[in-house]
Amino acid sequence: MSTHEVAVTGLGVMAPHGDAPDALFDALLQGRSAIAPVFPELPKPAAAATVAFDETRWFTKLQLAGVDRVSQLAVAAADLALRDAGLAMSDAGVDAERVGVYAGCGMGGAAALEAAYRGNGRVSPLTIPAFMPNAPAAHVAMRNGVLGPVLTYSVACASSSVAIAEAAKAVQRGEVDIAIAGGSEALIVPGVVLAWQAMQTLAGFQPGEAAGAVRPFATDRSGFALGEGSAFLILESAERARARGARRYAMLAGWGLSSDATHLTKPDAPGQARALRAALRQAGLQPRDVGYCNAHGTATRIGDVVERNALAEVWGSDFDALRVSSTKALHGHMLGAAGAIEALITVLALHRRELPPNANCAEVDPDCRMNLVAPGDSAAPALEAAISNSFAFGGTNSVLLFRRG
Repeated sequence: MSTHEVAVTGLGVMAPHGDAPDALFDALLQGRSAIAPVFPELPKPAAAATVAFDETRWFTKLQLAGVDRVSQLAVAAADLALRDAGLAMSDAGVDAERVGVYAGCGMGGAAALEAAYRGNGRVSPLTIPAFMPNAPAAHVAMRNGVLGPVLTYSVACASSSVAIAEAAKAVQRGEVDIAIAGGSEALIVPGVVLAWQAMQTLAGFQPGEAAGAVRPFATDRSGFALGEGSAFLILESAERARARGARRYAMLAGWGLSSDATHLTKPDAPGQARALRAALRQAGLQPRDVGYCNAHGTATRIGDVVERNALAEVWGSDFDALRVSSTKALHGHMLGAAGAIEALITVLALHRRELPPNANCAEVDPDCRMNLVAPGDSAAPALEAAISNSFAFGGTNSVLLFRRG
């Protein structure tokens, strides 16, 4: 069986920083946080990063019936990605049976469930199809007439990273010509925020300080803030991209998947290291060849140290040359969509040879010592390869390795 190199030819995003990938990246370079207070009625202060989304750009009022926000965001981001790639399903040479949708979604239509729970007995008959986790992928497929595989990966915070890896495998093996790969999550409802607060994983903050509440790798870090949004990448073979004169943002050269098999919520450095090594091995690269890591970096007390230790173990004597940042400090933790938006950011870092800073880190925890990207120090003129880490509850680790196209 012949294999194909996998090119990233389109980017689409619906994020707290807007719907233009370059504008999102510029906001990150400038350290602009989208995290703000939400739900003042809750007993404890809460903050999240939300999307200013105009659904009427993609849906009529009639079409919106039974379509949760999580699916609305996915349809929009996938549409923007296809447009960015210069692709339409009506194009000559696009076989709908050779196009696939590979989407990550961690928790499905939270707004639909919340409305059902709070409806005083009145429950919409469309609640089930609105909240099922595979609804975003299904709506993307229906909107675009995709007749190939339409698959959903629900692997907590690794969901959309896993989806992109699985899409790349399908393109590499020639199972599909075009993959619409990414994820969506829209969990900013009171019930979900209360549940995360109960886990004691969300960052605390004082009045007026929500924007800087998430401090990855900092001595005073206290957790993450939830985010919502959607991001999709268009993947196709390098040959196909060349033949149609498409822009190649980057090549998806390697991916690594592993399981900790140790604990449902506590991460494990050896498990993460296995995924890192697998991605390097598949790409045929050495650690020293990779200049940037978009870290999972949730700003939790345990998680940040474990991730640092996994990177240090794999990079060894080359660890100080690896520049690292976690962009969750600025766009929040999008859970099922985190891997997709962070992959998109990593692709842009390579394409532009600029690195987003590790924001809000005034003093680095000694246990997290590494070459963190400082604000204002974004230039990376020699960058050739970069990785995006997604390490999930349940112990699934996913690493995507991109190189310049």
